[in-house]
Amino acid sequence: MKLTSRRARAIVVAIAAGSLALTGCSENKGSSSNKDSKKDQKEASAQSKAVVYADAAASTGPAAEVPGAKPGGTITAYQEAGLSHLDPGQIYVSDAGQVANLLFRGLTNFSEDGKGNVSVVGDLATDAGKPSDGGKTWTYTLKDGVKDQNGNEITSADIRHSVERTYAKFIFDGPTYLQTWLSGADYRKTLPDGGFGKKHLPDTVLETPDEKTVVFHFDKARPDLPQTLAMPGYAVVPEKTDTKEKYDKAPVATGPYKISEYKIGKALKLVKNENWDPKTDSVRHQYVDGWDFQFGVTESTQTKRLISDQGEAKSAIQFTGSVDSTQIQDVISNPAVNKRTIKGYQPYVMQLTFNLDRVKNKAVRDAVAYAVNSKSLIAGEGGAYGGDVAPNLFAPTLPGYDATYDPYGRLKAPQGNIAKAQELLKSVPAAEKKLVYAYSNSEAGQKRKVAIEDALTKVGFDVVSKEVDAASYYEQIGKLANPYDIYITGWGQDWPSAGTVITPIYDGDQVADGGSNYSHIKDPKVQELINKALTQEPTAAAKTWEEAHHYIMEKVNPAAPLWYTKQFQLFGSNIGGARYSTESSYIDVTRLFLKS
Repeated sequence: MKLTSRRARAIVVAIAAGSLALTGCSENKGSSSNKDSKKDQKEASAQSKAVVYADAAASTGPAAEVPGAKPGGTITAYQEAGLSHLDPGQIYVSDAGQVANLLFRGLTNFSEDGKGNVSVVGDLATDAGKPSDGGKTWTYTLKDGVKDQNGNEITSADIRHSVERTYAKFIFDGPTYLQTWLSGADYRKTLPDGGFGKKHLPDTVLETPDEKTVVFHFDKARPDLPQTLAMPGYAVVPEKTDTKEKYDKAPVATGPYKISEYKIGKALKLVKNENWDPKTDSVRHQYVDGWDFQFGVTESTQTKRLISDQGEAKSAIQFTGSVDSTQIQDVISNPAVNKRTIKGYQPYVMQLTFNLDRVKNKAVRDAVAYAVNSKSLIAGEGGAYGGDVAPNLFAPTLPGYDATYDPYGRLKAPQGNIAKAQELLKSVPAAEKKLVYAYSNSEAGQKRKVAIEDALTKVGFDVVSKEVDAASYYEQIGKLANPYDIYITGWGQDWPSAGTVITPIYDGDQVADGGSNYSHIKDPKVQELINKALTQEPTAAAKTWEEAHHYIMEKVNPAAPLWYTKQFQLFGSNIGGARYSTESSYIDVTRLFLKS
């Protein structure tokens, strides 16, 4: 969720060897790339090049011009589901993350060169950050002249406020890295009112000695902080205009665009933010006059419109949607249409997650893991263009990915091992064979529903499917008291470290309403391994994360791996500057323009 042709600029290597960057968080759609899966996976690993932390020169705007770019016009963005959130602190899903890069700015941001090279640059800050005290202390200096849409200059008080408000109870859907690093797992108890009262985080934790300086103090080295602060969930929320819960509907922009109209679930219109200064921004452009988001447009309709390339569709894009699986051949067989696509491997692992509060019998979970039909599910995503069979819970974009680790035989039997599943179910009481399955009411969700019902019914399960609104899907399954036994989730690393996979979704301390531990796993051994890895240098930590991965899959089984996602998006003939973003795993929205 988290990047433009760049001028050559000086850089500094990241403080931690092997510190990497891609995209992260929950995946909110079906996806679709090339037919050669082995080649795709090789290219996927190439996406995980070591990131660099940029200096002031690389963080100084304006961003390098996109060849051929012209100003003017409005881009239409087709999207099936509405946005669950627009409050930065609540953003942890990929579609809202894309919008966030048009609207909001944080202390840092990701920048990329189109060749798989990613760097962290200063966004509101003058650089990616200055570490000291062995990486326990990080200092940021704010750029001059950065204002919000109302013309108010951003100060260190706004940064402090943006951090502290994430401690408030109404912020429940966003990332929690920074809060827990600063104040521990029970961070909300440290500042229950989120800094809206008289109490604030002490200077020993978060220091703002003057209007331009922000200093983070941690109890241990945090070499990944620049990447963490680049997440949309840590973008600035100006203190003067924070409306708490209401902010989700009318946030204040600091990026190149601001909201002119927002009808939740129906439409979103963006216009130029006159107070955005390109001289302060080394990543974004403001070529078009505005953006017109149309929600409720199914992927099949998006694809038909963009193939036809008529009227508004000439200046339209699929925002986070993909080419409809039934129309892929229509796209790839027509050279004129196929050249209007972007393709790439995504970092998401789609999995069938168990609610461990309800599905307590491991034999049931194992039977499901053997029964699910990855082949059928992938067919619904577009076949080889939509994804590859996932044998485990780590994606090919993750450093150290082991393609041979396959505890449930997914590679040998991608259509499911019916005999093994039936054998496991022999001693299971009939009542435990009834499973309530939550699915998204999108086109992709409907296809997945059919595949899941078919596979599980075949081996003896009684599946009761319950429809969930696509826009609030992750919010609904993220409730601890949700009434569902199983649901499909997709997770991608927040940056390529196994710690950004295991910690957010398998850490027992993350079991909370709105948390991303969707299975509610609380296992002492997993906790022990997480705590161990977090204190190790990257090479040793990688081995501990691998041990945790194996233990989670074999001894607990909180989720059955289904498929690795690919992206295959279509855009209109009047769209210029289109390319695949390694960092966001979608079309790069920071550089688009209209040709005429």
